[in-house]
Amino acid sequence: MAILEASKIYKSYGNKFNKQEVLKGIDLSVEKGEFVSIMGASGSGKTTLLNVLSSIDKVSLGSIKIEGKEFTGLKEKDLAEFRKHHLGFIFQEYNLLDTLTVKENVLLPLSIKQVSRKEADHKFREVATELGIYELKDKYPNEISGGQKQRTSAARAFIHEPSIIFADEPTGALDSKSASDLLNKLSELNRKMEATIIMVTHDPVAASYCGRVVFIKDGQIYTQLNKGEETRQAFFNDIMKTQGVLGGVQG
Repeated sequence: MAILEASKIYKSYGNKFNKQEVLKGIDLSVEKGEFVSIMGASGSGKTTLLNVLSSIDKVSLGSIKIEGKEFTGLKEKDLAEFRKHHLGFIFQEYNLLDTLTVKENVLLPLSIKQVSRKEADHKFREVATELGIYELKDKYPNEISGGQKQRTSAARAFIHEPSIIFADEPTGALDSKSASDLLNKLSELNRKMEATIIMVTHDPVAASYCGRVVFIKDGQIYTQLNKGEETRQAFFNDIMKTQGVLGGVQG
């Protein structure tokens, strides 16, 4: 079952005298439980695509449905309610609140939904243990490493079991060990919780953890790769080859 359906997505900036078309009629469908990566050169439109799919930005034209609900025309109040229940976010710069502990940061989405203290504690223990940050629960963001901050950010995205988790360059600020730790955890949660994850990355290593990679060029889908039964190393090699071709294609 498709959890996300985007049809004929266009996004432009500017006015009629100086218009820049960033997305040019993209169609994309994502199944429940998929771990999908969006890749493309700088300026290809991949971040804009993530932003419109995740309701951070509005489309100029087109339809986007999550769990069958069209959200592109919702008013801001209704959109905020929709995000609260359906969407989780992991950003490159963590976006943690310095005045809150790790546990308080992770529990924010549940406090907005007014979940009981007992249920919140249970969910926190479950997700924080899975992401290896349970022992850090009383520490503040300035007392933990970058990798631990990003796993805290991931726990916050997963805690309310949203329909889709959007990750924008989640390994961009991490060293290779912290990045592979995070990606392994995301893969495990993707499997165990059947969590649907859509991740923008420029890193072929990060993309090789996904089940499918969508390549964007000049605001359109250029090609897609499916991992299938391949090993991660073989999939990584395929991604590298496609990136090489993509880099060499004149557009």
